[in-house]
Amino acid sequence: MAHKTLVIVESPTKATKIASYLGPDYIVESSRGHIRDLPTTAAEIPAKYKKEPWARLGVDVDHDFAPIYVVSSDKKATIATLKKDLADVDQVLLATDEDREGEAIAWHLLEALKPKVPVKRMVFHEITPAAIQAAVKAPRQLDMDLVDAQETRRILDRLYGYEISPVLWRKVLPRLSAGRVQSVATRLIVDREKERIAFRSAAFWDVTARLDAGASAQPPQFTARLTQVAGQKLATGRDFSAQGVLTSSALVLNETGAEAISAAIRQGTLAVAEVDARPYTRHPYEPFRTTTLQQEAGRKLGFSAQRTMSVAQQLYEAGWITYMRTDSVTLSDQAISAARAAISQLFGAKYLPTKPRLYASKVKNAQEAHEAIRPAGDVFRSPEQSGLAGEQLRLYELVWRRTLASQMADAAGQSVTVKIDAHHAEVDIDGQATDHSRLQASGRTITFAGFLKAYVASSDDPDQSSDDAQAQLPQLTAGQSLTAVELTPVAHQTKPPARYTEPSLVARLEDLEIGRPSTYASIIRTITARDYVFKQGSALVPTWLAFSVTRLLEEQFPQLVDYAFTARMESDLDAVARGDERRLDVLNQFYFGLPDHQGLQQLVNQLDDVDPRQLSSFAISGDEGLILHVGKFGPYVEDPLGRRAQVPEDLAPDELTEPRALQLLDTAAVADRIVGQAAATGYDIVAKQGRFGPYLTEVLPEDAPKSVKARTAGLFKSMTVDDVTLEQAEALLALPRVVGQIDGETITAQNGRYGAYLKRGTTSRSLPSEESIFTISLDEAKQLLDQAPVRGPRAATILKELGNDPVNDQAVTVKSGRFGPYITDGETNVTLRQDDTVETITAQRAFELLAEKRAKGPTPKRSRSSAKSAGGRKAAASKTSSTRKATAAKTSGAKTSKTTAPKP
Repeated sequence: MAHKTLVIVESPTKATKIASYLGPDYIVESSRGHIRDLPTTAAEIPAKYKKEPWARLGVDVDHDFAPIYVVSSDKKATIATLKKDLADVDQVLLATDEDREGEAIAWHLLEALKPKVPVKRMVFHEITPAAIQAAVKAPRQLDMDLVDAQETRRILDRLYGYEISPVLWRKVLPRLSAGRVQSVATRLIVDREKERIAFRSAAFWDVTARLDAGASAQPPQFTARLTQVAGQKLATGRDFSAQGVLTSSALVLNETGAEAISAAIRQGTLAVAEVDARPYTRHPYEPFRTTTLQQEAGRKLGFSAQRTMSVAQQLYEAGWITYMRTDSVTLSDQAISAARAAISQLFGAKYLPTKPRLYASKVKNAQEAHEAIRPAGDVFRSPEQSGLAGEQLRLYELVWRRTLASQMADAAGQSVTVKIDAHHAEVDIDGQATDHSRLQASGRTITFAGFLKAYVASSDDPDQSSDDAQAQLPQLTAGQSLTAVELTPVAHQTKPPARYTEPSLVARLEDLEIGRPSTYASIIRTITARDYVFKQGSALVPTWLAFSVTRLLEEQFPQLVDYAFTARMESDLDAVARGDERRLDVLNQFYFGLPDHQGLQQLVNQLDDVDPRQLSSFAISGDEGLILHVGKFGPYVEDPLGRRAQVPEDLAPDELTEPRALQLLDTAAVADRIVGQAAATGYDIVAKQGRFGPYLTEVLPEDAPKSVKARTAGLFKSMTVDDVTLEQAEALLALPRVVGQIDGETITAQNGRYGAYLKRGTTSRSLPSEESIFTISLDEAKQLLDQAPVRGPRAATILKELGNDPVNDQAVTVKSGRFGPYITDGETNVTLRQDDTVETITAQRAFELLAEKRAKGPTPKRSRSSAKSAGGRKAAASKTSSTRKATAAKTSGAKTSKTTAPKP
């Protein structure tokens, strides 16, 4: 019988591609991602652990942090298939990604399958015939240090989330989440918004001048800027603090002064004082790593970090680029040769440096050494040759251009700074008389484009000029006379610090050494999905809910959202991956603490008394005593008189000034309308505009007994706050309406969240209209209730067509659903987010939301019987160090004794 090898990868796409390179002696199967994980629901916890005090964590904190691993129901079929394949093979190659997560998946496969044939680890950085053949010939053993590092990270994240999130539920709002890195990322965004709230703008003026150097000059005219008056430097934005206070001895020019100095210079004389010309050299950018790819794709292509990684994954699995999760900026000899060949062919020999360029990673504790992200193979196919389209083509071209640019010659040119003296009639500036000023002009010419011919990087700073920008000045000499063509006073105001965008947040997290490149996209997705952050254009704006959560964490768990502490945790995980640190030491210090600092367990158990209302209340700067509260139904403002108004969900915190808050309160007061007095109670009935639409409510007197509750009712769609009558209001507040009785059971007509309906016991039927609540007769009700209920989903109306998804080429539409409009490609559905509408949703935004939903995976449907049987699932607890070594030995074919889960 011929020898066969089972190769296991993560994704079906990758399996299909690799199978085409290996031939009939290989069976290539996919694990479809992770096959085991910590339990996520109580039903998933095996029965034998359910009574343990640590069971809800899924980690036995009392016995070396042994985790409980369970196979999810949707992966049981995958395990069965892989076990069936094992019967026909002589060896197994675990070909998951070569990073910590991939190494952990390989170990979980080994533990779940328990193969009796030799097992090795197969690694590669690109999916090409040569790379796959080479990987098959050079397998290695499992790296248990990497497995330990990933498991430690998973346990840390579980302990943080499962211990802190319940505190948020009790003190802020239900169903909130906290995370080791997500909470720090949220704090970064909140801190930036606090800076914007505290910011006070400062005004200053300067003067721009259009000068003429004579008809023979090329170009004859150029622009300069006033920089000094009477030898004193003119103030710019850098000379002011965030509170608008001048922090230097610079002169602040006002409008009057700017007008006066402009008029004086116009009538005076101008001469060149100095010319400083220097050679300009710009070195190429390094090749992409994960974070720089996310940043540039965000700036140039408008991709979210999640979208970038999704498209990059497609390109990698299809064999177009190398592995996309990497800290490395190095290129293999093969890649350098391919890049130099392409440069020579496409740009010419002069764009090729004499020696290949070598780059070293600037990332501290860079993870496992891969290559930089580059085109795959030993010949780089140009975008035109690729046959790719849409987002895949755009991202591939970005990678291709950046890789070629990294191996090209420097850009060269000349930078010139010209200082110009102005002598003019005496002018009084801020009480000081002066008759001379100084202007300055700067220019740059690029004489050889070099690498800029292939790639020009973008910046998050809108005021920063690009590397290929040129501003040519004429040839000038000291003493040369100039003529003022035009002088223009220009007003400026200092700007608040810019909000983070996805690219700049990724850059900041990397600068702080928080998180890992592979986690940034999911972090941003999580804080957005949890309503901690929303987008204004590309800017990330924190919600008031994020302010409340961050305040609680900063006041009660300051260490856990401390930037330096979170970075140290990352460094500890890197040490575990290198084998320099024991996983148990890291976990013990984090959870149980050390003599000089408290651990997570003690912090949670000794939580100070927290007033939830104080935690979620924020004073609005001003004299009116206004308070912003974060309530169950969103943020609202309140004044000392008790007036309240909801804050629009799209209003950024720094835009909620005192005048804006007063406007909201005044508008809300006008919107409230007294309809009349209820005949049954004598209470005023008020029509209001609420968060979920217009509604009616009774106003109870202050001395009303606590047992008395105000009646409320939503208005029909045909009614408004302004035109609802007292008669209509009385009828709505009296609902549900009793239609009659059938066989002793009361039939009622009601208005619910999803429309008007009839109810008889546990049976209900939809009514044709809201008005029929008041008109339907008992006979009509009986006929309607006797009809068979409508089964299955109703055909949803298509509200908008958005084209075909680039991932699966399926038609994407926006449809009307029971819970509102949603996006679908026929397989995946996702509800519109709070800042999306049918009118404004774009195709790219829809594709992004679908990609996020797919990345989360399907939500398993659970029946009572499956929930009950969950206790019978097999669980594998974490092995001790010696057991792990035995497992590692197993990958080289050595026999080991059967291991079982340690008893708690």
